Amino acid sequence: MNILAVGIGGFFGAILRYTLGEWIHTTNGFPLGTLIINLLGCLLLAWFFTITTKKWQIHPPIKVGIGTGFVGAFTTFSTFSVETLNLINHHQMGLAILYVLVSVFGGLGFALVGAKLGGSE
Repeated sequence: MNILAVGIGGFFGAILRYTLGEWIHTTNGFPLGTLIINLLGCLLLAWFFTITTKKWQIHPPIKVGIGTGFVGAFTTFSTFSVETLNLINHHQMGLAILYVLVSVFGGLGFALVGAKLGGSE
């Protein structure tokens, strides 16, 4: 049951990631689409797991389908890594460093906000 839930969630998460990635264009080589998608994913996953631990009772396959399937397919560490390498290969070291720093620290910040939103009474 969990595998089916992950597959269904992954299907929809990947489609949403692709759609948003096409809609949000890269600006001056900076991969804004992937950054926004990953930051939203950090917020969503932290919120979802916090609220389903503290407030909502959700059937485990649904929780896995949304968390691992949907959000896992929506976010993309591999694209982040390749885009960072592309920036470096195109001698855009400043943008590469900015991308890494905003992705890592922004992701942690967005996860913190998501956890707070999910746990607030």
